[in-house]
Formats: sequence, structure tokens, C-alpha cells
Amino acid sequence: MAKALVFLASGFEEIETVTIVDVLRRADVDVTVAGLAPNVIEGKHGMRIVPDKSIDDVSVEDFDAFVVPGGNPGYKNLRNDQRVINMVKKAFNSNKLVAAICAGPAVLSDAGILNGKACTIYPGMEDELRKGGGKPKQDMVVVDGNIITSRGPATALPFAIKLAEKMVGKQVAENVSKKTLANILRW
Repeated sequence: MAKALVFLASGFEEIETVTIVDVLRRADVDVTVAGLAPNVIEGKHGMRIVPDKSIDDVSVEDFDAFVVPGGNPGYKNLRNDQRVINMVKKAFNSNKLVAAICAGPAVLSDAGILNGKACTIYPGMEDELRKGGGKPKQDMVVVDGNIITSRGPATALPFAIKLAEKMVGKQVAENVSKKTLANILRW
């Protein structure tokens, strides 16, 4: 079974985080929500989530994909945590899938994995990508090698479905898309 780790920090964007976890679990991906703290973590808009594990209790070797949600100050809390930066670097260098949405791609930039890569980020934050050598695009979801990036809350569903496609295949992703009615949306 494919396994994904979703990072969780105080101030996370709820739509992005919950959509990613939900879509991947519908696709039969084993998802672990790893919190910077082991207890309840509050999102930007007051939603509280109990992480499955603390980031201190997970290892890069145990997962196929690593996902960085956005949200402010969530992404700042992730980018300022050396454990996250180290895991992102190690995952990328191990050819694992690394994905980020909204302001989350700034974390990938800080980890030094966007050099020469096509990527996207929340509108107005493109300089965050450029400083790490990324090539900003305006698409809702951008895939370049083992990196997937997306723009923000409204793009969470196509982002999560693309992530599912890369992890478990196009047919499974299409089935999830149909069951959630995402296939009728025009993106």
C-alpha cells in the first residue's frame, strides 16, 4: 500500500489539509498526519486536528510521498522547522514524491529542491520560488519530476487527485474523481 505523510503545523490551511488527507484515503493511500507537536493543532480558521503521529516519530524511509499544506502562519511554522526541511530534502534526494500547495512550495524552496523545476505557489509569492531556483508557472497544478505544486484552497481537489494519480495510478484517481464529482468541475 502506498504511504503518504502530510505535515501539520499550527496555522495550517484547513481546506487544503483535509482535502488532501480525504482524497488520498479514498484512493486507499495510507496517510499519516505528522504534527510538529504531538497534541491538537489548530488551523488558521480554528479547526483542530489531532495528528496521527509527531514528526519525531516518523522516518522518510517509511513513506512514498510527503505533502506540505499551506496556510499562514502554517507554512511559516513548517519552513522554520529544521526537521521538516531535512525530511523534504531527504525525501526528494531519495526520489520520493514531494508535494506542496498554496504557500507550502516556499518550504520546498527553502529546502533547496526547486532549482530548475517548474512549480507554482499562491499568487503574489512567486519570488519565494525564484529564490530557490524554481520556475514559476500560473497553472493550478504543476508536476515536474517528483515534485507536485499547486496554488491554494480552491485548487486543493485537483492537486489531491493528481497526487493520488501519481501514487496509485490514473484509474484509481479517476474513480475518486467520479465518486467525489470532481470530474464535473472545469479546472
